Amino acid sequence: MNWIILVIAGLFEVAFASCLSKAKEATGNETYYWYAGFLVCLAISMGLLIKATQTLPVSTAYAVWTGVGAVGTVLVGILVFKDPASFWRIFFIITLIGSIIGLKAVSH
Repeated sequence: MNWIILVIAGLFEVAFASCLSKAKEATGNETYYWYAGFLVCLAISMGLLIKATQTLPVSTAYAVWTGVGAVGTVLVGILVFKDPASFWRIFFIITLIGSIIGLKAVSH
């Protein structure tokens, strides 16, 4: 169950990074709404990370959390914000996913 919580925490990391990107593009009061979304997603992500580390090793949990956040943020960047999807970016994303799966496989 804590692995699921950890993945959800990583997804909220993607959300808070996306809110930062949208706040940069926003104008007026809309900027404050994106920053508020950032703070909410940040708090949820950190709270879930804390919950997951109660039973998972902190070193593994943190690496998986940042990995899920990194992969998700790059994918959102490619799919939503039209960032470039070069061969090497995709290659290293796949490598990162393999590393996250490997960390889960060797953790007890």
